Amino acid sequence: MTTSYDYAPLFRSSVGFDRVFNLLENVQRARSISDWPPYDIVKTGDDSYRISIAVAGFARDDLDITFQSNLLTVTSRKQEAAAEAYLHRGIAGRPFEHRFELADHVRVNGADLKNGLLSVDLVREVPEEMKPRKIAIETAPTLESSAPPAQIEAQKAA
Repeated sequence: MTTSYDYAPLFRSSVGFDRVFNLLENVQRARSISDWPPYDIVKTGDDSYRISIAVAGFARDDLDITFQSNLLTVTSRKQEAAAEAYLHRGIAGRPFEHRFELADHVRVNGADLKNGLLSVDLVREVPEEMKPRKIAIETAPTLESSAPPAQIEAQKAA
């Protein structure tokens, strides 16, 4: 049973969060039926993350990692081996695709395949102009500190 959420009340009280609501709707709609192969997402530092995917039986040439406009896609295209007489086949080698929606300013730092785990390192790099900064508060000059106003003297007529 799937549940659909209505985000309309949130739209009325928020400004500039359209992308967040679109992500929530897309995740609901495009949830993959299979979570195979299993994966972990780990925060390795303040601004760094690692996605580890269990890809036992896959070689480097069988895997493809693509990053485009905040979407990281990991796919496999393993060719089926010659039909052998399996008595039991417990190690799956079927193709898969995992999609990870990444936040703004997150980029892929590298990928490594070791001991059947594909690790994709991510780092968040916020540009200097996007980081918080202090704003100086200026004060207007007061009347007391300014020079006294010039007075006009009139001559008295006799």
